[in-house]
Amino acid sequence: MSAYQVKLPPVPGAAFRWVALAVALFVGFIAVYASFTVYVRPDELAVRQVYFGPNKGIHPDLYGPGLHFVMPGYERLHRFPRDLRLLEFNDDKTTASATSSYQPSIRIQTSEGYQVTVDVSIAYRIVDPYALITTVGPGGLYETSLMIPRSDKVLRQKLGELNAEEFYQGDLRRQKAVEARSLLQDEVGSSGIQVWNVMVRHYTYDDRYQEAIEQRKIQDQTVFKNRAEAIAAAREAEKNRVIAEGDARVQVEQERGRAEVKKIQADADLYYRKRVADGDLLVALAEAQGTKLENQALQVAGAGNMVGLKMAEVLDGAQVIVVPTDGGDGSNPLDLDSLIRGW
Repeated sequence: MSAYQVKLPPVPGAAFRWVALAVALFVGFIAVYASFTVYVRPDELAVRQVYFGPNKGIHPDLYGPGLHFVMPGYERLHRFPRDLRLLEFNDDKTTASATSSYQPSIRIQTSEGYQVTVDVSIAYRIVDPYALITTVGPGGLYETSLMIPRSDKVLRQKLGELNAEEFYQGDLRRQKAVEARSLLQDEVGSSGIQVWNVMVRHYTYDDRYQEAIEQRKIQDQTVFKNRAEAIAAAREAEKNRVIAEGDARVQVEQERGRAEVKKIQADADLYYRKRVADGDLLVALAEAQGTKLENQALQVAGAGNMVGLKMAEVLDGAQVIVVPTDGGDGSNPLDLDSLIRGW
């Protein structure tokens, strides 16, 4: 043997075997971990089922979100969603979401025999997974075996009570939707499902029925329009009558006022004429009394002198005439006796 020892490099296969062993152990650990644990998501609840042994069967205990240990082949955790779910009866699936389950739109025959296609959304949630799995079964059987067939039956029953005209009336549709929710809750409530709402989103008639109903609606609107116009005309006539009566009353009151004014004026004129006549009578009586007194005064002694004075007043301002007062043709104008005899 040589004094020099030759060191050989390590065999590459040994390192590979160590790496392969580590990978195998890791994969085995992952496989065992996955086999012995179940992860329940935050929006889920789980129910434990034991396949054999003294605890065989479904256990009522609920398992919330998190990682749970299970024995493969001996037990299993059945997971159920606990968030709000939507069951859509709609031919259009473009609005589908992760929490929606779609079925074709419901074809309902109304009480008149018309065909109506209705889109309905049903909102519900699982509140008791134990009751659900014991009455319906695991997995998605709550949809295929419970919610879908029961919802279809209830919707046909309640919405089928409407006639074609009543589908146009929103309050009646909502009332039937409320009744459908209550009836559906009665049918699925014992299985641990709570029905939140039943919403009638859209409805369409067959073309021929749609046209007939639209024509009927147009006729009804025409009748309503004519009735409204008749009422408006009657109210307009009543308004004109009231205005005419008001104008007539105004004219009557005005004529009454003018007549009252004329009466007052006539009374005033009568009173004025009466007072003037009374004044004239008093003046005439006073003048007559004065004349009477003058006559009486003329009949007493010395009245001739007074007459002479009056005559002098008459001759006041007259031209002076010289008249002979003596002789056979003489005349004394102041001798009243001779003047009277001469007349």
